[in-house]
Amino acid sequence: MFDSATRKIFDSLTRKTDPDPDLPDAAHKAEPGNFLRHIWSLGASKLADGLIDPKLVLSWLLTNLGAGAFWVGLLVPVRESGALMPQLLVTPMISRAKLRKFFWAAGSAVQGLAAGGIGLVGLTQEGAVAGGLIIALLALLAVARSVCSASYKDVLGKTVGNSRRGTAMGVASSAGAVGVILFALVLMTGWGDRYTIVIAAIFLAAACWLVAAAVFFRLDETPSEPVETDLKRASFGLLRDEPQLRRFILTRSLLIGTALAPPYLVLLDSASGLGELGALVLASALASLLSSFVWGRLSDKSSRLVLILAGCGGGGVMLATVALHLAGWTAVPLVPPAMLFGVMIAHHGVRQGRNTQLVDMADADQRTAFTALSNTIVGLVLIAGGALFAGIAAFSVPLVLGLFGMMCFGAAILSTGLEQVQND
Repeated sequence: MFDSATRKIFDSLTRKTDPDPDLPDAAHKAEPGNFLRHIWSLGASKLADGLIDPKLVLSWLLTNLGAGAFWVGLLVPVRESGALMPQLLVTPMISRAKLRKFFWAAGSAVQGLAAGGIGLVGLTQEGAVAGGLIIALLALLAVARSVCSASYKDVLGKTVGNSRRGTAMGVASSAGAVGVILFALVLMTGWGDRYTIVIAAIFLAAACWLVAAAVFFRLDETPSEPVETDLKRASFGLLRDEPQLRRFILTRSLLIGTALAPPYLVLLDSASGLGELGALVLASALASLLSSFVWGRLSDKSSRLVLILAGCGGGGVMLATVALHLAGWTAVPLVPPAMLFGVMIAHHGVRQGRNTQLVDMADADQRTAFTALSNTIVGLVLIAGGALFAGIAAFSVPLVLGLFGMMCFGAAILSTGLEQVQND
């Protein structure tokens, strides 16, 4: 009965159940159950991400703890780069393992423990001590996340068929967004003490990561042949031999503005009183809920097209934001959250498109190496770009957003040269 219900849910969500020729028979038989396990585990992880969002939630927490601008300024760079750069180091270990699901499950569990530590610091410390401890725990969380990222695409490719992977990620993102919306509404209604609600949300994020680890551990994964992947193989030599990978990494690097833009949108009119945590969290969560499933389904048809559309959309929103600011309209109520909503729509398209493109463009024995290399390079770009744009923002925030917009349009143009990697 359970298997029958699982199959019905799988069929209704995918609308395409033909066997993927790249999956072995055992993997195809287990695909419906694995498809739902991906949704449960990834959805719980997405919910946890929203509840402990460094750009919004942790920034608010450190500000209220009196940690100072220095520690607040480290949150996004530490989180983003720490989740990407270590992947070349963990790639060899993942490639030598027959079952790669254990890496994602362990990484999720460590993220849960680190989030629990952040909650405890928020309850017991304040000032620079709280700032330093939370940054250290966030760094641990980010490194654990890098292990999850390096292993996830390979496991996804082994357990879910082509033309269904984007759907799984999209449904998970939408499910996680529902929980974040409820969190935002609680913040906006003013029920209870806001500080208590934020700390409770952080502990809930910890629990979500632990649950996600348990669910992912139960994936029915077909063992792989261990591959002796040394750092030379999973290194920058791939850039010489794989022109599509070079174009993909350059495209993704130009799209970093969709991830870095939110704090600058808030800075445009910080005195307008519209930087309330609840409104911003709600705008971000609604963008995920309304767009992730659509982006996921479209990615299963053409992830290249998703990157083109997301690049054009993100560029258009950011250039429009600059124009609205110059006209004095960004001080109008609800305009800043609306701008954030538009940028996050594009950002979720970037995430869905890049993930699906990378999984489908790489052969089974290349996925881990492609993922590690691209994430490491983009992590370096994020650190360098984050420092550069922060310096430019000291003189002109609109200029930063304008540069982000032009970069997004450049990425859209580059994306037209990516191969169509989805099955017809």
